[in-house]
Amino acid sequence: MVRTDIPFDDQIALLMRGVSFGDAAIAASMEAELRQRLAESHATGKPLRVYLGVDPTSTDIHLGHTVPLRKLRQFQDLGHDVVFLIGSFTALIGDPSDKDKARPRLTRERVREHARTYVDQVARILDPERTTIDYNDRWLAPLSFADVIDLASRFTVQQFLTRDNFAQRFANGDPIWLHEFFYALMQAYDAVMLRTDVQVGGTEQLFNLMAGRKLMEAMGMRPQVCLTLPILVGTDGHMRMSKSAGNAIGIAEPPEEQYGKVMSMPDEAMRNVAELVTRWTPAEIDRLLGEVEAGTLHPRDAKMRLAFEIVDILHGAEAAERAQEHFATVFQQRELPAEMPSLSLDGPTALVDVIVAAGMATSKSQARRLVTQGGVRLDGEAVEDVDAMVEARGQVLQVGRRRYVRLGGSRYEIVR
Repeated sequence: MVRTDIPFDDQIALLMRGVSFGDAAIAASMEAELRQRLAESHATGKPLRVYLGVDPTSTDIHLGHTVPLRKLRQFQDLGHDVVFLIGSFTALIGDPSDKDKARPRLTRERVREHARTYVDQVARILDPERTTIDYNDRWLAPLSFADVIDLASRFTVQQFLTRDNFAQRFANGDPIWLHEFFYALMQAYDAVMLRTDVQVGGTEQLFNLMAGRKLMEAMGMRPQVCLTLPILVGTDGHMRMSKSAGNAIGIAEPPEEQYGKVMSMPDEAMRNVAELVTRWTPAEIDRLLGEVEAGTLHPRDAKMRLAFEIVDILHGAEAAERAQEHFATVFQQRELPAEMPSLSLDGPTALVDVIVAAGMATSKSQARRLVTQGGVRLDGEAVEDVDAMVEARGQVLQVGRRRYVRLGGSRYEIVR
């Protein structure tokens, strides 16, 4: 049911919070159109249809994805319906929006494997009762070459070359592959097929979203409202959060892992994360960071509040409390956690197999990298031998800074 008990202007303020276009004229136009759509929704009682498309380029949805997902949730909380579109076809090309070179292409098998994990993960943010999951290979895969030519006839090469990344590659003489142009065409066609009122995306997606408006108009449809949101920085505090960059916080990661990663971020990244990911109001954020700047609150303590808030959103308050206690025990007091998972072994076992069996790596190759990078310890001592064999006798295996498992009974040792 569409919410009318909340003042109209308050709803607009909520839905426009954090939205950024980098162009004042576009911002004013989109806000005006959103006001009109929302007023019509209130008058008729018909919910707006709002969508976000995400390409399954990896198995994990990370914290950066939650920025537009939380905007969808705001629409849901006001009584509107959401479509979460999995780019099961567009992922085969890869979005070039923020890239200065072509993306590696994924196989259909890899895309299907990744897509299976997305549905459960988005339920951590979205209300499943008001969320429709769809896949764009339903309408993109059946298109004929004649259909593609018809879509391409709606756009010019000059329009595509206005994109900064394409213009830069063109000026540098770097290749721009023809299939990369098709990505915006396909995303625009998604908007046509879904017939939604609003599309949400990142600021780097603005060209693609506006292409959807253009195509909808060309086909005699009312164009969608576009809302774009800023990019979330990764744990390094500088680059965009991305699993491929190694600076991501997965939303399905254990609470202790998430908490620790937030605590590892540079102090200057706190505002970006607080504004884009938390439930805090702008006034609350300004007050917290103002105390840090005034020297009345230590940056570590502010970051602990931020880490607690993020884990609370993704796992609940009890998990956030446990993660905070774990951090205090392991990192502030430099003690092992009182409780940790245990793993039994049947005789001497390859260390890389133990790491995978404990769920601390997804593959043997990843486990080997962790060892060679110095990220694996046995009872606090770094292990450098990737071919080491482990016999379970009760000591603690540590991978990274936050993951522990106790092996077997009383002690274990490396067997050469």
